[in-house]
Amino acid sequence: MSADLAQQLLLKTLLPLSLLIAAGGIWPRWQSGISIVGLRGEINRLVLNFFAPVLFFSAGAAATVDLNLLQVPLILGVATLAGLGLAALALFATPLGHGLSRPQRGAVMLAAGFGNVLFFGYPFLTTVFGERGARYPFFADMLATTPLVWSLGVWIAFRCGKHTEHASFLRMWLNLPPVWGFAAGIAVNLSGAHLDPLVEAARLAGSPTIPLMLFVLGLTIPWHDLRPQKAVSVALLIKLALMPLLALGVALAWPGPLTEPGEAGVLEAAMPTMVMVIALADRFGLDTRLAGLIMGWSTLTGLVTLPFWLWLLKELAS
Repeated sequence: MSADLAQQLLLKTLLPLSLLIAAGGIWPRWQSGISIVGLRGEINRLVLNFFAPVLFFSAGAAATVDLNLLQVPLILGVATLAGLGLAALALFATPLGHGLSRPQRGAVMLAAGFGNVLFFGYPFLTTVFGERGARYPFFADMLATTPLVWSLGVWIAFRCGKHTEHASFLRMWLNLPPVWGFAAGIAVNLSGAHLDPLVEAARLAGSPTIPLMLFVLGLTIPWHDLRPQKAVSVALLIKLALMPLLALGVALAWPGPLTEPGEAGVLEAAMPTMVMVIALADRFGLDTRLAGLIMGWSTLTGLVTLPFWLWLLKELAS
């Protein structure tokens, strides 16, 4: 990794990410009396129902779609399934899971398997690969993470949690506005219609998505309770070390030399825990405190491990 890329990564990605997350953590202390849960819920609804769909539309409409692009969701999907499998094995078949309740084990599995591929991945990959890197997080999210979260992820939460939900995986997935925004964008892309002003307007309208969700991440991290635990260490080992290592193996086994989409797939597998894990934990009665601890530690640790994986990829590619 060149000194110029390292400087850009620090100043254009890691510093803004850290400031937005820190702002979310500090805001409740500045604005006493506000409901963190209420504020977080309102921002989430605004992003889910407006900002994210139009951003996904612009990404799908502007992306250069080719078969090489499918490497990203394929590599990420394999790594995610492997990560979930390793977490289940560690928690249910080894002493590492002893003393943990099923809601705690479910929270660890979700936090270990699902990464923040869009809200962390977008600023990181656009810094590393330029404007062409913007398409990777959206395809990774829509073709790998989102289907797996709302199928296998919900099934894990359903089986491990204490709840009264009757989940319909397909209905929940199809009710997500970003799914339809992305599908509409891909349809426009493949149709060849020249709607550049509309696509640019959608990109601008959706631009608050990433900063708002990073702010929500700061709101969600339990800053007062960040104490290391065995369960947290298990999740971090799988999410930030073993998953990207497995993804790297898949990328290197891919026919031909290591490509840019292959590198992007590995970096997406190395992203820290996604915010949606907290929502799933809350909805299905998993241990939300433990999920928040893992998300907090993985976010802070990921600021160090992500540059390491990027350095390793650049060394292998050179």
